[in-house]
Amino acid sequence: MSPANFAIVLFSTILAFTVLYAPQPLLPVLARDLAVSQPAASLLTTVTLIPLSIAPIAYGFLLESVSAKRVLIVAAALLAGTSFVLATGPGYGGFLAVRLMQGLLIPAMLTALMTYVSASVEPARLGRAMAVYVASTVLGGFVGRAFSGIVTELSNWQVTFGLIGALLLVTVALLLRLQGDSTSRFSRVHPRVIGEVLRFPGLGRAYLVIFCAFFAFASLLNFLPFRLTELADGLGSAAISLMYTGYLMGIAVSLASGRAVLRFGERRVVTAGLLLFLAAILLFQVPVVPFLFANMFLLCAGMFLVHSVLPGYVNRLAPERRDIVNGLYVAAYYAGGSVGSFLPGLVLAAGGWNAFILTLAGVLVLALVAVAGRRATAAAG
Repeated sequence: MSPANFAIVLFSTILAFTVLYAPQPLLPVLARDLAVSQPAASLLTTVTLIPLSIAPIAYGFLLESVSAKRVLIVAAALLAGTSFVLATGPGYGGFLAVRLMQGLLIPAMLTALMTYVSASVEPARLGRAMAVYVASTVLGGFVGRAFSGIVTELSNWQVTFGLIGALLLVTVALLLRLQGDSTSRFSRVHPRVIGEVLRFPGLGRAYLVIFCAFFAFASLLNFLPFRLTELADGLGSAAISLMYTGYLMGIAVSLASGRAVLRFGERRVVTAGLLLFLAAILLFQVPVVPFLFANMFLLCAGMFLVHSVLPGYVNRLAPERRDIVNGLYVAAYYAGGSVGSFLPGLVLAAGGWNAFILTLAGVLVLALVAVAGRRATAAAG
């Protein structure tokens, strides 16, 4: 793949994750302007994550053998259109509907991007190319939050979504210039095959671990803006968005995890990541904003240590069914995120911040129990 084409792919990836996470630091502002509660505002993230949890299964019946380039162009164009709709400032119901539509488009775009990279890069360079692609997804998660927070602070959230729409139109123009193509490689996943895959020793526990991990991670990141406005009255969207700077730890951790696995083994590395994650979650009870800013780095280090190791682990458990194994991994990951971005909010509303944190800690303890299970230990050593 030429450097220009790869740059287009990375730019498109960052924009896709910008669309996914842009509303998150704005939730207190959106809750106020749309006149809804905190749990209701959190649904603006939840409804976008839900389609990501079912896409690996459902899209195989809709987009099998479709051109990856065509999927990219159509998805980016529709995402631009939906962003412009958000810029008009629809009511809560309209906002929710548009966010659901965006959630249906983002997984199609991401799958097509991964397919394009894998089909366009020489086999010897594929590992490095995919590592850079994964790093760009992490960067996109940070950029989306930082961009929306800063622009909203300088103007308003309607301008933020308008600018995202304009950038997506630029993305469409760039995607039209991509050279080469491949089918998008969505594959049909039948329930019988899912059952067969889940019977592989250790796979079910691995999926439970990533479900729990992203449940806690998505929940904390979704409700953190509300906590920050409680701790520091008048804290603006830009300051809230910069709290996500620790997200960039995911890039360093993802690139370093391979060496850690070679030295300590997968199970130990995943356990260490979960313990770091659990410690960081509990430290979010400290009511000091600068401390919480620093703690975000610990939180993201733990989460991305887990997330960077588990995909290789599940692929090793069932190498002959990698398409299904990876699809189910993505489904478990985003299912955890969609449930976690809403359900603990009810605990927060009823019992307060400390009860919320202890709930997330309990979910991570469940993940640690799953890692310690006999099947996982036998497979991971």
